[in-house]
Amino acid sequence: MAKRIVVDPVTRIEGHLRIDCEVKNGKISNAWSSGQMWRGIETILEGRDPRDAWVFTQRICGVCTTVHAITSVRAVENALAMEVPLNAQYIRNMIIAAHGIHDHIVHFYHLSALDWVDVVSALSADPAKASKLAESLSDWPHNGVQEFKAVQDKLKAFVGSGQLGIFANGYWGHPAMKLSPEVNLLAAAHYLQAFEIQRLANQITTILGSKTPHIQNLAVGGVANPINPDSEDALNMERLAAIKTLMDKLEQFIYQAYFVDVTAIGGFYADWTQYGSGVMNYLSVPDFPTDTKGTQFGMPGGYIPNGDVGAFKPINSFNDAMFEKGVKESIKHSWYDGDHNRHPYKGETIPKYTDWDDDGAYSWVKSPTFNDQPAQVGPLANVLGMYAAGHKTTQKVANLALERVSAIAGTKVGIGALHSTIGRHAARCIRTAVLYEELQKNYDLLINNIAGGDMTTFNPPVFPKGEQTGFGFHEAPRGTLSHWVVINNGKIKNYQCVVPSTWNAGPRNGDDKLGPYEASLVGNPIADEEKPLELLRTVHSFDPCLACAIHLHDNDRKDIVKVNVLP
Repeated sequence: MAKRIVVDPVTRIEGHLRIDCEVKNGKISNAWSSGQMWRGIETILEGRDPRDAWVFTQRICGVCTTVHAITSVRAVENALAMEVPLNAQYIRNMIIAAHGIHDHIVHFYHLSALDWVDVVSALSADPAKASKLAESLSDWPHNGVQEFKAVQDKLKAFVGSGQLGIFANGYWGHPAMKLSPEVNLLAAAHYLQAFEIQRLANQITTILGSKTPHIQNLAVGGVANPINPDSEDALNMERLAAIKTLMDKLEQFIYQAYFVDVTAIGGFYADWTQYGSGVMNYLSVPDFPTDTKGTQFGMPGGYIPNGDVGAFKPINSFNDAMFEKGVKESIKHSWYDGDHNRHPYKGETIPKYTDWDDDGAYSWVKSPTFNDQPAQVGPLANVLGMYAAGHKTTQKVANLALERVSAIAGTKVGIGALHSTIGRHAARCIRTAVLYEELQKNYDLLINNIAGGDMTTFNPPVFPKGEQTGFGFHEAPRGTLSHWVVINNGKIKNYQCVVPSTWNAGPRNGDDKLGPYEASLVGNPIADEEKPLELLRTVHSFDPCLACAIHLHDNDRKDIVKVNVLP
């Protein structure tokens, strides 16, 4: 007899996610993924100026603070067949890289590490042994005995006060936790140190984007950053030098702390390479354009069917026909009016709530398909695509990661192990190293282009009469993001966002095939039905961000929340 488990809401994510599971004989036998709020951004945009869409869409989320803005301007530029100045491409690329590094570090340490790390266990660790272990793994300078002792004292103060503060509500002592006290102390120390490192990455985004969250420097046709090496009011050499200093600090943490921690946890939890694969059709898109037309990219992307890396099909440009024709969204199991499976250009966002129905509608999230099949997106899809495309940095870092995991696990771990819960964490770490290389490369490209006398950052858009359609995509931290716009006489006629957490968190599609979250949970072990830690491990490995897939809007424009700001 199967037992029903409901986790609502799933925490340590952005947005409202509910997961229902049936557990039989200690394993998950069925699952349902439900977004619990409606996203109404598409409705808000109808009739507006396409040049303003990016300002609205990036408010979809407060975590993915750049990605919807980048994708929106690309969609409108695509509809208008525009070219983007090289300086603008490089500046956008640096923002993308810095934000991605920030996001991936936050995800591992602050949103998912506590699924694997028992901070209470760290109270019994020997700081000297933890330091010796850490120093044997890397040259990270903040692995000293005194630093570990200070972290342990801080944890003891939390426990002694009767509160765990930021570490509250964890499943401490759960039978699925298996790290030694010293490894737990090491990870807890890096958890706290990562707060400062992610802030440094965010500073790069702030310098180039004017603020964060929600950058202010974008425009359809380029960026609003004036370039003048001699002006204090423009992007000058002083600001660029500050960015370089921040970049150097990021590199040290990525390779000497993050990379080491992920591969160590991967090795200790090598059994989790057997769980969480789910949907193995992988979709990613190329990014970091290095020409004005979007035909040359620093990071490749494409489609892998059925987990067969050898069958990789590349996506080659911002006008790629395979991508444009391949995307559809089903609402058969979603709370929307109708039962259609449509291309985004013809998509509708008409809410129709009918309560929960296992066999009917049970989510505000739509169900995207690529070539009529569900697809998993995210760092795993991106890394596998780049690996298949022969991207040298990806292959080098991925092979090094697998070697380290194999050494700790005591058994050979190959590329196939990435099709798993723990593999998604490894892929995200690998991608962070690749993003750092792109940040460096685009920094050099920008400096050299400025030195050559090119200061152009913007080409003005021209809106012809009649109707134009366009799509923009971006390989965001959580995976393939695309915006689709229909423009009529200079105004938005239709706008649809097909986002990473829609791809992964979507319910069953029009053919009743499970979405990626749902499929990845089937077969997962559950040691304690009252504390379903294993469920959280797999869901968190996708880095859910449900605000991107769901949102709240009142057609009557009534106030929902008021905030009083004191003088």
